[in-house]
Amino acid sequence: MTQTPKAFASQADLQEKKVTFTKLSDNAYAYTAEGDPNTGVIVGDDAVMVVDTQATPLMAQDVIRRIREVTDKPIKYVLMSHYHAVRVLGASAYQPQQIIASQDTYDLIVERGAQDMKSEIERFPRLFRAVETIPGLTWPTMTFKGEMTLWLGKLEVKLMQLGRGHTKGDTVAWLPQQKILFSGDLVEFDATPYAGDAYFKDWPATLDRIAALQPSALVPGRGAALTTPDMVQAGLAGTRAFVSDLYASVKAGAAAGKDLRHIYKDTHAALKPKYGHWVIFDHCMPFDVTRALDEATQHPDPRIWTAERDKAMWESLES
Repeated sequence: MTQTPKAFASQADLQEKKVTFTKLSDNAYAYTAEGDPNTGVIVGDDAVMVVDTQATPLMAQDVIRRIREVTDKPIKYVLMSHYHAVRVLGASAYQPQQIIASQDTYDLIVERGAQDMKSEIERFPRLFRAVETIPGLTWPTMTFKGEMTLWLGKLEVKLMQLGRGHTKGDTVAWLPQQKILFSGDLVEFDATPYAGDAYFKDWPATLDRIAALQPSALVPGRGAALTTPDMVQAGLAGTRAFVSDLYASVKAGAAAGKDLRHIYKDTHAALKPKYGHWVIFDHCMPFDVTRALDEATQHPDPRIWTAERDKAMWESLES
């Protein structure tokens, strides 16, 4: 008799999360929801920029409602911190003049955007409320390499690629006048980093470059807004420790000649006492361990996640 593989932890995750809209300064706000994907809001003198859009146009409407409670300025810009569907498929709701991303992120959408969209929607149904409102992939209208600066009136917004980590296209938004950073999923707080498309060897050094900016506040990809320098340091340290601990465990298993299933069980057991209480720990671990083993062996660049690959991985872990 064939056993049906257990569903991903997230497919049974149906509980709504409480939204918080935190003011970091007159120009910066964090839309957070107890470990669900965050959205950053930058209010300039003449326009608004949204950093990561939520997963569907319907979900984006709640962000717009919060923005309209604090400003009536037009939402001219959407920044994609990276390409993942859960971050970008709500973009059309804002009707922005420009959708901005790194060239690396644009290239990843070309290469794997459609597969990622299908895979993510199947993995995390609750995060794609009113999935039928998504018009399709979100395409940047403006790309850059390395760094670009936007001036929202007198407010300087630096968009920077500080290095690879969560993906190769990761982009942060930095308000140098106020030392406030929007990190995307390069930094998480009390939430498990998803590393299925990550660069484990590069990620800690990228976090060091964020730390070198000495942010006074930071909006992470998931988890509460970090409103003090001490909280920022805690977010950076926690993310760095998780990524480093996981990769070290997987490398040790690979060096010992173990297969994915045994490395996964060993790594899950090793990390659970320290990180098991973080949001989506059980959801992320299969993807994180699989990618770490790839990187430690024969795949320097992340392989494309398809819905079929998701299922095959889960079956091999359960067998």
